[in-house]
Amino acid sequence: MQIHLAKSDITEMAVDAVVAPANSLGIMGGGVAAALSRKGGPTIQREAMSLAPIAVGAAVVTNAGTLWAKNIIHAPTMEEPGLKVSVECVRRAMRAALLAASQRGFDVIAVPGLGTGLGGADPSEAARAMVNELRAHKQPHPSTVWLVDQNDQILAHLEEALQTTTP
Repeated sequence: MQIHLAKSDITEMAVDAVVAPANSLGIMGGGVAAALSRKGGPTIQREAMSLAPIAVGAAVVTNAGTLWAKNIIHAPTMEEPGLKVSVECVRRAMRAALLAASQRGFDVIAVPGLGTGLGGADPSEAARAMVNELRAHKQPHPSTVWLVDQNDQILAHLEEALQTTTP
């Protein structure tokens, strides 16, 4: 698996799927999820909510509306909107997103810093958890993962985790 790091707007990524840090209810009310919903249109949230409840540690795939991405992988990091996110929930969400990508045969996905925005997870620990799950994923899909964020601090933590986490 190739892993790339980019300072970019995830709503502009032309990939097979983008990962939305979600809640179990499928409500796309804040952070990255809200940005994806705003830019991609209301059909995304309607479809996500129709698939709820989505357990933390599970993921569902919806259409991506008018986004450049083809699909959205909704990977809950919290049960209800506004809850604080633990590193274990970040780990479980990342694993679920990778498994969903694998099951659907998605080659290229984009993932933001899970749980590091509104969820309040420690960015350094969250980055390590995400990279550990990437390194542990041995399936042929996805073949390329873009770790994407617009926050320089989150990107620095992801870069550090990539450099210090053993393959």
